[in-house]
Amino acid sequence: MNIPDPIPHHIGGAPTGSADGAAFDVLAPAANEVYTRAAAGGQADIDAAVAAARRAFTDGPWPRMRNRERARILNRIADAVESVDEELAAMESYDTGLPITQAKGQARRAAENFRFFADLVVARSDDAYKVPGMQLNYVNRKPVGVAGLITPWNTPFMLESWKLAPALAGGCTVVLKPAEFTPLSASLWAQVFAEAGLPDGVFNLVNGIGEVAGEALVTHPDVDLISFTGETGTGRRIFANASERLKGLSMELGGKSPALVFADADLEAALDSTLFGVFSLNGERCTASSRILVERSVYDGFLARFAERAAAIKVGPPDDPATEVGALVHPEHYERVLGYVESGKGEARLVAGGGRPEHLPDGNYLSPTVFADVPRTARIFQEEIFGPVVAVTPFDTDDEAVDLANDVQYGLAGYVWTNDLRRAHRVADRIEAGMVWINSHNVRDLRSPFGGVKASGLGQEGGHRSLDFYTEQQAVHVTLGDVHTARFGAEGYNDQDPFFSGAGSTR
Repeated sequence: MNIPDPIPHHIGGAPTGSADGAAFDVLAPAANEVYTRAAAGGQADIDAAVAAARRAFTDGPWPRMRNRERARILNRIADAVESVDEELAAMESYDTGLPITQAKGQARRAAENFRFFADLVVARSDDAYKVPGMQLNYVNRKPVGVAGLITPWNTPFMLESWKLAPALAGGCTVVLKPAEFTPLSASLWAQVFAEAGLPDGVFNLVNGIGEVAGEALVTHPDVDLISFTGETGTGRRIFANASERLKGLSMELGGKSPALVFADADLEAALDSTLFGVFSLNGERCTASSRILVERSVYDGFLARFAERAAAIKVGPPDDPATEVGALVHPEHYERVLGYVESGKGEARLVAGGGRPEHLPDGNYLSPTVFADVPRTARIFQEEIFGPVVAVTPFDTDDEAVDLANDVQYGLAGYVWTNDLRRAHRVADRIEAGMVWINSHNVRDLRSPFGGVKASGLGQEGGHRSLDFYTEQQAVHVTLGDVHTARFGAEGYNDQDPFFSGAGSTR
C-alpha cells in the first residue's frame, strides 16, 4: 500500500501542496496513530481548483463531447477502478476502520456506478412535442458547469463515485472535497482518471477541514452547484451559505431509520437483516436500521435472540478477514458514540455490549450495543448515533408502529417485515421516508431514487434524477408555419415599407 506523505491536492491535472504549506494529521483508527498528513486546503487552494475546473469547462473538450465519447471514458474509468481493487480495499480498511471483507466490495460498486452512468447517458432520451402545423418543441440538455462535491468518511471511495460518475457523465467539471478523517483512498482518483484519459482540469481535488475548505467551496461564486452527503447540522449550514447565490443543491443527510417487525414476519430473515442493517460498516451508515420496532407478542423472543447474536459478533482489527465490526473512524467520533451509550444506560435497558471489548485495549473499538424497552423520548431513540448501537422498542398495533416510526426529525429509510402484503403496502405508504424496503435490507437498483425527507435531505439522486441535477434543460420552440400574432399598434401602419419585403419575410 503506497501512502503519500503528505497526501496532496490535485488541481488542473497535477498534484500540489497547499498554497500556505499547511497540512493536517491523518489517524489510523485501529490504533489512533498518525500514519501520514494531508495537505490542508484553504481559500487559495479552492480558488485554484475552481479556476482549473472553470477553464476545463469553458475552453476544454469535456462539456462538448458527444455522450458516447464521454461514456467510453467512463467505462475506462470503471476498468481502472477495478484494476486497483486490492489497493483500494487495503486503503479503505486502514483509513476508515472498516472490516477488510466489507471494504473489498467498494471497488466493484464504484466501478459499477461509472458503467451504469456510461450506459444511461448514451441511452437517455429527451422530450420532443409537435404542435400540429404550428411548432416543434424539444429539449436541449447542457451541463450545469462546475460542480462542488463534498463527501463523507463512511465508505468514502464508493460514495465519491456516486457523485463523480453522474457529474462527469453529464459533462460537468468537478472539485471534490473528501472528508478530512479519510483522505487516503481519494488520492487514487487522480491516478484512475489519468489512466482513463480524462482531460486535465475536469477533475480537481482539495483536501481540508469542512469549516475551511468545504465552506470556501460552497460559497465560491464560480461553483454552480453543490452535492453534499453528511450530517444534518452541516447540511443546514451549507443550505444557508448556498442560498445567497441560489446554487443548485442536492443533500443526503442524517437518518434514524426504523425497522418494523410484525408478528407474522419471517422472524429469522428479519433477525439476520436487522443485525446486518445496523452493525455492518461498523454501524456508520446513513440507512442503518438503528431503531427496531417489534410487535409485542414476539418482542421478548426476538429481543433475546437479537441480543444473543449481537453479543457474538466478532469485533477485531479491520485487516482480519474474520472481523465483522472493526474500529470506529476517529477518536472524536468514538467519544461521541460513547456519549450516546452512556446516555442510553440511563434511558433504557442495556442487553448487549455497552463498552470496549476487553481484548482490544487500544483503538476506537465498541462492542455491538443493544438497548431494550427504549422510550420514544430517549436521545438514543431520537438522535442519529452513527455507530454500532441500536434501540429496540415494542408496539401493539399498526398505528402505533407507524407513529413510532415517524416520531423523529429524520426520514431517510424504513424497513417493514410482514408476510401480510396488504399491511406491508399500507404501512410502507404511511412511513415518512424517502425509501422503504419490504422484507429486505437496503438492496437498491441504481435506477431508483435515493434520498430522504424531513431532516434527512434535499432532493433525490439516482438514475435519471442524477443526470437531471447535473444538467440544465433548455426548451427550444421552432415554428413550422406562418406566425399568427395579435398585431398591436398596427392601425394606420404602413405595411408596404420596403424594409419588411426582403428575404425571409412571412408577409
